[in-house]
Amino acid sequence: MDALQQRNPITAQERLRDQVAHALRAALIAGELRPGTVYSAPGLAADFGVSATPVREAMLDLAREGLVEPVRNKGFRITEVSERDLDQYTEIRALIEVPMAGRVAGTATREQLEELRPVAQEIVDAARKHDLIGYLEADRRFHLGLLGLTGNHRLVDVVGDLRKRSRLYGLNRLDERDELLPSAEEHLELLDLMLDGDAEGAEACMARHLGHVRSLWARARDEPVEPRPRLRLGAPATAR
Repeated sequence: MDALQQRNPITAQERLRDQVAHALRAALIAGELRPGTVYSAPGLAADFGVSATPVREAMLDLAREGLVEPVRNKGFRITEVSERDLDQYTEIRALIEVPMAGRVAGTATREQLEELRPVAQEIVDAARKHDLIGYLEADRRFHLGLLGLTGNHRLVDVVGDLRKRSRLYGLNRLDERDELLPSAEEHLELLDLMLDGDAEGAEACMARHLGHVRSLWARARDEPVEPRPRLRLGAPATAR
């Protein structure tokens, strides 16, 4: 633990909890923590080289996000998402985000749309750098930021909740085949269509993008999973 603190100075228990939570999210994305499996806080703490307390606190944070669920006297189970669930979540998102893309194209100012360009570029840059956590975080900010331009914050809340529930596994395998980059670049394409005031084109692009993402995830889930490597705190959240 002393060596860990020397490499990553921790000034408060809350910071350590956040660091563990970040590492757990990365492990979920990379497939190191498997859906349906129960993990104990002491077991994960041993992997991380920390005490069980910050791990329990971090897992409770993830439970509030719907990523795990407490199992009495055992630990936390990684929540499972079925193919049917994913189809239904994607359908709901399409019902909301496709027409809203057209609306935003016709109502948002050029300045409002241009404010999203750095975020869209972040998505592309993260895909090129194989930064999976950065990719998902920038993707979340772009999609929710776009919906925010409608002025309907309930829509933002609904899609934000759907994104949490439909988080998907196997992202590292897509990254290894460089299949994330084309999906990432669709955000820039969508933004350009909106800036041109092409509502119909924006709707078609959003529909294609959501369908593209869903098909990529389906392929990733069908592939065999490698044995879970030893988790470690402070490891970069990248696939390579």
